[in-house]
Order: sequence, then structure tokens, then C-alpha cells
Amino acid sequence: MSIIPIILAAGQGTRMKSATPKVLHPVMGKPMIDYILDEVAKVTSLRPIVVAGHGADQVIRAVEGRADIAVQQEQLGTANAVAAAEKDAKGRAENVLVAYADMPCLRAETIRRVCDLQQQSAAVFTMLTIIQEDSHGFGRIVRNADGSVAAIVEEAQASPQQLAIKECNVGLYCFQSEWLWESLRRVTLSPKGEYYLTDLVELANRDGKTVQAVVLEDREEALGVNTRVHLSEAEAIMRKRVNTYWMTEGVTMIDPLTTYIDHSVRLERDVTLYPDTWISGETVIRSGSRIGPCALIENSTIGRDCVICRAAVRNRQLEDHTEITG
Repeated sequence: MSIIPIILAAGQGTRMKSATPKVLHPVMGKPMIDYILDEVAKVTSLRPIVVAGHGADQVIRAVEGRADIAVQQEQLGTANAVAAAEKDAKGRAENVLVAYADMPCLRAETIRRVCDLQQQSAAVFTMLTIIQEDSHGFGRIVRNADGSVAAIVEEAQASPQQLAIKECNVGLYCFQSEWLWESLRRVTLSPKGEYYLTDLVELANRDGKTVQAVVLEDREEALGVNTRVHLSEAEAIMRKRVNTYWMTEGVTMIDPLTTYIDHSVRLERDVTLYPDTWISGETVIRSGSRIGPCALIENSTIGRDCVICRAAVRNRQLEDHTEITG
């Protein structure tokens, strides 16, 4: 069964206090939105639709060639944002995947779990949830007796009993296409003047349809970036992932906590990285080289068995066995 992704990237991100659209802030050297585009591409081959709004021109330039664009003319909520993509998405796939561009830590494996469960069932949609003590403002999940989802209650509207619920909405959905496009027209305006995608749970239950949920085990994946603090948290998570990957590929890191490696860097086996090392841009480091401590490498190719200690190397190509020490 086919799946078309819709990536919501229209939010203003006022808490970032920036002229740059929130989804274009970099994490490990690349815009936040690139991460979700990379991950959904591992799940479905259909070209995604990015819904832009605030800073649309900048977002369009950033994703050019990777996605089609739909523009949410007014910021009228998440249901309205998905509806903005209907013209481009309707009739192209049996299922619609909806994800947020401000969740850079979400993995393809998790997205695939949600999509697989939806494709294997008769539910009208499947969503991702998480069980955690701190809700982080997420809506609470109310379950029916059979385990299906009965409601998503936003924190501001939740009763004391509902606030005690630990299962929360993450914000990833896979919908049965025909039901989605018909049901979006039935979502009513909230007291805040917006149309909420989460209202589709109530509509599904009213229709006698099933909504099911996949529970996310890795809390780091659920991080949504709304502030500069969240951005630093995402950076730390992704840096740990990148460093772990290179260590499993045969790179030695004396202190991973003080080692920064951009997403675009390429390292060969038996490279050793010492503390306080920063490697960025289109950099390649060949086998046997020792970098650091206190080294900066940027947009450079470092040959085999080189030593760079307490020095900066920018936009250079170093021959094998080169030594640079500060």
C-alpha cells in the first residue's frame, strides 16, 4: 500500500525569537527539516509535500528539489495545514503520513512501525504516543476498553483525572487517505480560532471507526523543538548518535562528549580523535590520522597518518604523514 508524506512546516516558531523560520535552524550542521525528509524517504518513495507558511520563501528554497510545496495562507491550525496539501496529495496514495518538521530526532524505524500497523489494519488512522512522567505539554491519550484511542485531551482542557494519564500524543500519524480528506471538512473551529488535527480522533469514534496507537519507547525521538533550549537538546542527541556511529565504524574517540562531527564529515577506520576536536563541512579524514586535542578541521581532506594538534585547518588538502601542531 502506498504512502504519501505531508510534512508540516508552517509554524512561526515565535519562542525561537529569530528571523529564521524555526524548521531551518541547523542541527549538526543541517536544517532541522532535512532530518524528517531524510527519514521519511527511507519509508516511502513518494515525493513528500511540505506545508509552508511563516517564512515560506525561505522554506521553499531550502527544500527545493526534495519536496513539493503547499502553502498555508493563514495560520489556522494543524488540520488546516494538512488540508492545504489536499490538492497535491489526494488520489496519489492509499495512506497519508503526517509528520512535523520540528522533530529532527525521529527515526525511520519508528515512522515505519506506525505505517506498517496502519497498513495491516482496518483502522482509519494510526498515531504515535509516548508514556512519560513529564507531559511537556502534550495532549493526553484516553483509551477505549479495547485499547483503541478514544480521545486526545489537550493539557489546558484536561480534568485532574486526565492530567494523571501518562500516555501522551507525540504528533505522527498515518491516515487512510479517503477518510482523512472527507473528515478534515468536518473539523470545527476551536475556541482559539484554529482547526486541530487531533479532533479527528473524536470524529473517528463518532463514525464507529478505530484509531490505534504505537507507543514510542525512546523518549529522545519525541523531542519537538520550540525553543533554543530544545534546539540544544536536539543537538546533543544527534551528536551522540553521530559519534556512536563513527565509533562503531572503527574511529577512536577519547572523549565523545567534547568531540563534534558534522553530518557531512567522512572518517576512515583507525582515525583517532582527541578531546576538544571540532570537524565540520565537507571534510574527509583518512585512516591512521590523529586529530587533536584542541583541533579544528573545516572543509578539508586530511591524508593518511597525519597528526593535527592544537591547530586549525580550513579549506586545505594535506598529504599523507603531514604534521601540524600549534
